[in-house]
Amino acid sequence: MDTTVIRVDMSRRRVADLSGEVESFCRGKGDGLCSVFAPHATAGVALMETGSGSEGDLDLVFERILPRDAPYAHRHGSAGHGADHLLPVLVSPSLVVPVLGGRPALGTWQRVVLVDTNADNPQRQVRLSFVPG
Repeated sequence: MDTTVIRVDMSRRRVADLSGEVESFCRGKGDGLCSVFAPHATAGVALMETGSGSEGDLDLVFERILPRDAPYAHRHGSAGHGADHLLPVLVSPSLVVPVLGGRPALGTWQRVVLVDTNADNPQRQVRLSFVPG
């Protein structure tokens, strides 16, 4: 298995497009599977369309289902940090993408993204692993 860790600065955003890094990592590897894993208690990875307003829509969804001002039992950190710890229940910390001929087999508008609402720790890591087919 081939694996690498990429570092992502989330200090000014909640969604980071990792598609370019995933494409570069898979280039020349042939057919197989690419695992994308965020080893954090407050982050997840997903497939979504970017650049069309969907990132803002995702923020609205999180405000509705994980309001920052709810009385969470998990209370350390900044206001709303309890919601951050529930995010991985909704946005999985991992996903697997099929790779064909060294290219991620994504749909036309699908992008691989890191989602993180936690402003307390903006420096993130994501592990990419390739398993040949």
